[in-house]
Amino acid sequence: MLNQPFYAGGLRFSCTQCSSCCRHESGFVFLSEKDVSVLAAHKRIEYTDFMRKYCRWVREGWEERLSLTEKPNFDCIFWDGDCTVYQYRPLQCRTFPFWQSMVSSRGAWAAAARDCPGINRGAAHPREEIEACLAGREGEKLIARTITGEKF
Repeated sequence: MLNQPFYAGGLRFSCTQCSSCCRHESGFVFLSEKDVSVLAAHKRIEYTDFMRKYCRWVREGWEERLSLTEKPNFDCIFWDGDCTVYQYRPLQCRTFPFWQSMVSSRGAWAAAARDCPGINRGAAHPREEIEACLAGREGEKLIARTITGEKF
């Protein structure tokens, strides 16, 4: 059928727990209010204390978005041999690899597979599940603030 996404028949993915998506490379894990609330409750600290201890602001154009910090070696702040917050991890982490940037085309999916050994292996995920991940990410309001009074 025309206008069908390349993943219309589903995609295979099973996390191998290799941690390549969590370590060794700088990246951003953008957070929603729900993400921060869940993680702060898990860590048993106040919302604002969680933000101060585990988060940073990342500039994107005229706004900044809240992201998890990284260790000096670029590992996620919650990586310690494995994910220490796995059951409470942010939506961005839970929906990997079903991100728009990775499922936008067959080529993008193939490129992601070069870095992730779980892509194209293991469990089959139907189109509906993939699109639910995409919709969840689009529907989740990320924490952001507008930058005012600054010149580039």
